[in-house]
Amino acid sequence: MTERERSGKAIGIAAVCVLVYFFTNGMSLFVPQNLFPRFMETFGSTAAEVSRTTAITFAISGLLAPFVGAAIDRFGVVRVIRAGLLVLGLSFAAYPAARSLQDLYALHALIAIGLILSGLMPNVVLLSHWFRERRGTAVGVLVAGSSLAGATLPVAISPLVNNPAYGWRVGVGVLAGAFWLLAVVPGFIVLREPPTQTAPADGKPAWSADGVSFAAALRTRTLWCLAVGSACLWFAIQAMTSQITIYFEQEAGLAPQRATALYSTILACSVAGKFAFGAISDRFTKRGVMVATSLVLLVGCLLLFTSGPAGIGLARNPAQLTAFAVIFGLGFGGSFTLIQLVAVESFGQLALGRILGVVIFVDTMGGALGTLLAGQMRTATGDYFLTFAVVTVVALVAVANVLLIRPVTRPSTA
Repeated sequence: MTERERSGKAIGIAAVCVLVYFFTNGMSLFVPQNLFPRFMETFGSTAAEVSRTTAITFAISGLLAPFVGAAIDRFGVVRVIRAGLLVLGLSFAAYPAARSLQDLYALHALIAIGLILSGLMPNVVLLSHWFRERRGTAVGVLVAGSSLAGATLPVAISPLVNNPAYGWRVGVGVLAGAFWLLAVVPGFIVLREPPTQTAPADGKPAWSADGVSFAAALRTRTLWCLAVGSACLWFAIQAMTSQITIYFEQEAGLAPQRATALYSTILACSVAGKFAFGAISDRFTKRGVMVATSLVLLVGCLLLFTSGPAGIGLARNPAQLTAFAVIFGLGFGGSFTLIQLVAVESFGQLALGRILGVVIFVDTMGGALGTLLAGQMRTATGDYFLTFAVVTVVALVAVANVLLIRPVTRPSTA
């Protein structure tokens, strides 16, 4: 394969990876979270109860991440992605038939399996092998796909969801059909292993790579600071995105469609943050850019608070809520992108699947805990003040951990 042919093939692979990730993350996480108020109405549930849906997805996918990382290194990444697409396709097709929260819990357990098999980690690994010089831009565009899904899919089905004649079941059913057509089919037709790596039949990877061994990575401070910092970032991101629509509607007093539009603003700005910070990281050290994105996220959290004669409270002014959505979205997108890029920059590709498996295991547990605790605290206290205060403190802890990340010496290894 000539360099020109490889470049063209890489662009096609990247386009399908973005499309796959657009639907896998968008439909697994962001669409259900935006539907939490509707689930509360349908099933007569509390915020804590409906929050368990995506918390289950995060917890199970996080527990499986190290095993999936090892499977990628052993069996080839494309096989893993295709298996995940089939699991998700069946789960999304069954979603509109759920008749209780218990049904949703079971479906989200299956969705977790499909998500970890065909979501962030395998797509990052695949693109990391196809792209060398512009890896930061490629991964930035990839992860922007999930936020673009969060910005567009809830708005796209909003006329159906908020129409009593149709409701959320029809809206999700339409998206399930789109998933099969636009994610599953291209995933099987277009995705290919990189030319230096063939899907191994003997269980042994065929590529050569440089980097840090898995055992050596486990002994570095960088791995654990990255993992803990990422977990704190994901705690903050998930606590906010899982609860913010409920806050907009029930405490800030916004109409459902206006709340959905503001939720989409967060995700739209995270698209810009992912792409912009991914491109910036091609010019500067990725560790330094991650510090900047973590600080932007922290500032976004602070914008949810306001002070007045009665003391510190939560913002309800539409202008301030819009500012929060924009800044938090930028920090969310940038931080999400840099987690993956710092891992590649720090440890190389020798054991990338297993290293990302550890990082994603820890940060996914953070996301699950953020979703679960945020709903529980709101149900226990009756409002979101304590919830968002805790999120802000955790975002500060994330900044401290990112500051402790240091370069890792990487021997060249075949």
